[in-house]
Amino acid sequence: MKKVVLIGAGGKMGWRTTANLRNDSAYDMYYLEVSPEGIKRLKEIDIEVTQAQEILPHADIVILAIPDVAIRKVAVEIVPQIKAGAMVVTLDPAAPCAGHLPQREDITYFAAHPSHPSVFNWEPNEKAHFDYFGGIAARQSIVCALIQGPEEDYEVGKKLASSMYAPVTKAHRVTIEQMGILEPALSETFAAAVITVMKEAVDTVVAKGVPKEAAYDFFLGHVNIELALLFGQLPGGQFSDAAYKAIEIGKPLIFKENWKDIFEWDNVMKQIKAIT
Repeated sequence: MKKVVLIGAGGKMGWRTTANLRNDSAYDMYYLEVSPEGIKRLKEIDIEVTQAQEILPHADIVILAIPDVAIRKVAVEIVPQIKAGAMVVTLDPAAPCAGHLPQREDITYFAAHPSHPSVFNWEPNEKAHFDYFGGIAARQSIVCALIQGPEEDYEVGKKLASSMYAPVTKAHRVTIEQMGILEPALSETFAAAVITVMKEAVDTVVAKGVPKEAAYDFFLGHVNIELALLFGQLPGGQFSDAAYKAIEIGKPLIFKENWKDIFEWDNVMKQIKAIT
């Protein structure tokens, strides 16, 4: 049984990770937390916080479930205390890509991030259906990267990540750079920005007098069918001729010609540095 130390166990991501790992018999779990709110939250579910110096030298795996902006500071304190051959896991690619993990050739660095449940998921019950984030009842895939360390450690990290984010349908292996392109570039810099504008567009239509409920129903229904058409959920399906003409009108009015530059690595690194 591997000794796993979860740092930030009472925080936003740590709390979700705690919920999934605490009952996994494959791991001997220990929990580190410094915030009074986090410690209180853990005590409410009968979890006692361990002192770092007592457990870190014996840990097989250390999970950094803390904000990107704090990882450099915490890692500098934590990494020197762990034993050779141990694994450090981050839940996001930003800090590793930004070079915020201390150099140690005798340990493994691994990153894993959830894809979150797909809009095309079919879930059999209400609890899973409304688990939009994932990690409770809805199925989701994950992405994993072995940043450094022996090849056999990939399976160790993948197994842990599959438990952290369960229920998991598939673990996609990517490089840490590819994970950085997926997040923040694709999922946040691009998708979150576009979806924010989509919401602003609906609000604009409502401001022009269209009833809010009608606008929401009409827009979200069309988004659903348009996603299904474009992402292969309706084989052979395609937009109408009129829709294609509307798309030709809309794209140059909405997007700059160079919008794809956000996926170039120099721009990805600017995004990563901004959030770390």
